[in-house]
Amino acid sequence: MFELTDVTRTVILQNGKPLPILRGVNLNVHAGERISVVGQSGTGKSTLLNIIGMLDLPDTGTYLFEGKDVAKMGESKRAALRGNSFGFVFQQFNLFNARTALQNVEVPLLYSSSGKELFRRSKLAAEMLDRVGLGDRLQAMPGQLSGGEQQRVAIARALVRRPKVILADEPTGALDLETGSLVIDLLEDVARDMNSALIIITHDMQVAARSQRIYQIANGVLHERSHEQIDVALATRQLGLEEA
Repeated sequence: MFELTDVTRTVILQNGKPLPILRGVNLNVHAGERISVVGQSGTGKSTLLNIIGMLDLPDTGTYLFEGKDVAKMGESKRAALRGNSFGFVFQQFNLFNARTALQNVEVPLLYSSSGKELFRRSKLAAEMLDRVGLGDRLQAMPGQLSGGEQQRVAIARALVRRPKVILADEPTGALDLETGSLVIDLLEDVARDMNSALIIITHDMQVAARSQRIYQIANGVLHERSHEQIDVALATRQLGLEEA
């Protein structure tokens, strides 16, 4: 589905010195795969997610999405591809407080280039809310929902256009352990149903251990880790993956 080759990203500090964030990242992702990227805060996890989601571009290297070079696309084409092919789930729910659960999930459909999606937005949003277990909470305001319910609304909003890639940045970070586990169950189930690639950015090794492939990012370098290594890390708190 997409491929990153020798991708780098550097920012310039206020003192004028360069700070490398990503150093020669290579990553291949296929439809339906479940992948986790783990690492401490400040190691480049979110920068990597932003590049995959076309919110940012690499400084060097190539990013091919379905065989097409992202850097050679115009911004309008990247924006359209981002809206059609990616669903984003964040630690903070980012719901509109003055809109109902149904209206929050409708938002991505308001910007759809497909008239069919636009005019069926209420039906599509209601179906997705039902899929995440909130079919009886369509008219609830965010303040009337628990943290886990708000995250499920955010997930429904991210998935309502049936994206090819789901990018989840610390999706359990604001939730308790039990609720977080249920959210990961939901993400995995829906991704499997839609044959969407699921990429979870996390510092939680227990979340990471559930993925098919696991990567650790440290000092901007991406390393693939085996499940055996993650099991050892869980037992001994090694690999430097614990939250900073």
